[in-house]
Amino acid sequence: MVNSPAVHRVRRSPLIPGFGLTLGYTMVYLSLIVLIPLSATFIRSLDQGWGHFWIVVTAPRVLASLRLSFGAALAAAAVNSFFGLIVAWVLVRYTFPFKRLIDAMVDLPFALPTAVAGIALTALYAPNGWLGRLLQPLGIQVAFKPLGVVVALIFIGLPFVVRTLQPVLEELDKDVEQAAATLGASEWQTFARVILPALWPAMLTGFALAFARAVGEYGSVIFIAGNMPMRSEIAPLLIITKLEQYDYAGATAIAVVMLVLSFGLMLGINALQSWALTRNGGR
Repeated sequence: MVNSPAVHRVRRSPLIPGFGLTLGYTMVYLSLIVLIPLSATFIRSLDQGWGHFWIVVTAPRVLASLRLSFGAALAAAAVNSFFGLIVAWVLVRYTFPFKRLIDAMVDLPFALPTAVAGIALTALYAPNGWLGRLLQPLGIQVAFKPLGVVVALIFIGLPFVVRTLQPVLEELDKDVEQAAATLGASEWQTFARVILPALWPAMLTGFALAFARAVGEYGSVIFIAGNMPMRSEIAPLLIITKLEQYDYAGATAIAVVMLVLSFGLMLGINALQSWALTRNGGR
């Protein structure tokens, strides 16, 4: 009798063992850590009704702080995407003295307390600081201006881009670059048409991480920003101010607006990243 392979075929469940238990644990954990606190924030912001919520979030001071927080975060993430690519490229493709030290210094903003970073940047870029006194004759003032906010956010966001791009650069197949050179492509053409498309999804991920880190940053910004209402006041500082005044509904209203705007921007970035991955996979 000939045994059919179908007879001995073992039916395997598509789910991993313990899937139900792990899924339940995941949902409970996310509910306790994320969903319930966020729901409480939304509910608390409406304590005094939609009218009060609208008045708070459309106040000129609140709108100015939101523009600064999101505008500076986007600008800092864009700058980090460009220079982070350069830093990651140098660390992966070149060998030079003290390379390990410089590679370790990239992680310094991770380990450095944000308040210490803010004090150090203020000391450097203040009008009488080491760098500030050089920029002052040129009419450039960094500290106590919106530009100072961008500088602080660039400092704390750079490692996210570099550490996201480094593994991708290390795994790039150099044979493809050599093939492009053999076919007559210049170095810039090889970079633009071979390397950059492969790096694009990782660059979007680094951009998203740097933006998410920057939009809610507080410690490194308050020292260098100057905190002038309507000029250099960030939204997290305004939330703290309202909390100190026991205006919990107003503070949570601003937090809800920041949450919704951040979620919308992150959703758009993730959609763009998925499109880039699909486009790359189709090549």
